[in-house]
Amino acid sequence: MSVQPCQPGFEHINRYFDRQVGMNTAKILPGEFYISQQKEIITTVLGSCISVCAYDLQQQVGGMNHFLLPMSRSEKLDLGSEAFRYGDVAMEQMINALLKLGAERRRLQFKAFGGGQIIKTMTPIGESNISFLKKFMALEGFKIEASDMGGPYPRKVRFDPLTGQVWVKRLAHLHNDTISKREADYQKNLNEHDQSGEIDLFE
Repeated sequence: MSVQPCQPGFEHINRYFDRQVGMNTAKILPGEFYISQQKEIITTVLGSCISVCAYDLQQQVGGMNHFLLPMSRSEKLDLGSEAFRYGDVAMEQMINALLKLGAERRRLQFKAFGGGQIIKTMTPIGESNISFLKKFMALEGFKIEASDMGGPYPRKVRFDPLTGQVWVKRLAHLHNDTISKREADYQKNLNEHDQSGEIDLFE
């Protein structure tokens, strides 16, 4: 079955027809986000990363991002840190894209997922991601309507951008190290990025 064209600028996102759910699906990876005004599902698998689903029910537009903060040089995540700037960009890029499609800031609703501690010996970056998101939402005057964050497990998330409905599956274990390796590689790329210049996660 053919997949309908996506919004301009999102052609790089992996989109396919998912026979399991019987719908077109867009799968996002760390550092990506996707927005839609059509009947399709946005999905991702999370370890320590966070995904925020944002939507405007009246305008019938929604999106999902998938972000991981670079490791902070200090344990305290303050508002002036480079780590906060990365998360800030991840959220603002998606929100601005939704506003361009007619969503109104006052009508936006948010749901958040992820931030798990899937490797016990790893630095608790998931906790930093959760802490960032709570601070960002408070600063911007937004409210998280529903969430499933933290804990020791990865998650698979499916999101309907038109209705705001979310399906979350907590994964008891990983059959392989794909998620942890993907996040570790992405974390390494973030930490090697020249943080002194302009930040752009979504090339």
